Amino acid sequence: MTATTPPSARLHRSELAVPAIRPELFPKAAAGPADAVFLDLEDSVPEAEKDRARANAVAAIRDIDWGSKILAVRVNGQDTPHFYKDLIALLEAGDRLDVVMIPKVGDPREVFAADLLATQIEAATGRARRVGLGLVIETAKGLAQVEAIATASPRTESLHLGVADLAASLGMRTTAIGGLNPDYASPAGLLDPWHFALARLITAARAAGLRPIDGPYGDFRDAEGLEASARRARAMGAEGKMAIHPGQVAALNAAFQPDEKEVAQARRVLAAMEAGRLEGRAAVALDGRLLDIASIRQAEAMVAKAERAA
Repeated sequence: MTATTPPSARLHRSELAVPAIRPELFPKAAAGPADAVFLDLEDSVPEAEKDRARANAVAAIRDIDWGSKILAVRVNGQDTPHFYKDLIALLEAGDRLDVVMIPKVGDPREVFAADLLATQIEAATGRARRVGLGLVIETAKGLAQVEAIATASPRTESLHLGVADLAASLGMRTTAIGGLNPDYASPAGLLDPWHFALARLITAARAAGLRPIDGPYGDFRDAEGLEASARRARAMGAEGKMAIHPGQVAALNAAFQPDEKEVAQARRVLAAMEAGRLEGRAAVALDGRLLDIASIRQAEAMVAKAERAA
């Protein structure tokens, strides 16, 4: 998939985080069901272990068979002394790496700088294909500029919501990673404190032709909460969701995979619209509902996603 599938069409229902300091987990992640795996050099790695984690990620790119997964590495931020070392080592490791994830992006100039350095490394090494960028939006500054950030580089493939750091940046009264908050409620029940951030990220991503990926759900023992969070993100237009535990991946794949009834209905829509086209009509009725050109685009997207998963 990575060699022939356009980046915009990559299957990205689940994205499993794996600490790069734990190389014994790499083969399990490679053989597991996640659509995407990112090896983390940032938050999960102590400062004293940064060099060792980077070497582990380089070896994983070279030596492990990642199949058709999206293989990504989350590098250290540009405000650290590790960023340039991370990028050089990873891009010199070979062509298998699909995406470099950049954390805490707060300004489109940071994306341009990463693009420029990647371009220079690729030219110097003769890398066969251009690496993509996955931008993590997890600060107030980044969310305020997310539209400009999304269009700052043609390398960018995806926007990711970093809920934990965003909560801290916004001063939210929570220590959880994602999920609802009992203090954020109305007389009718709990509200969703993440709705605005996720909606803005999804809008910016879709407008720029990128994949919007929802942030993780921290309580990996709460299967019901994870499913509710995933279904909310799917309903809003997210392409997939980050996972902090392998046990979350199957539920995410199921949540972001169109079910058989949805796909069957999408195929009926396409068939009805094609019949209408042959009769010279731009709109038709199906099951008492009006369908038009927009219905074709929605149905085609759903069928295409189901076919990629199959």
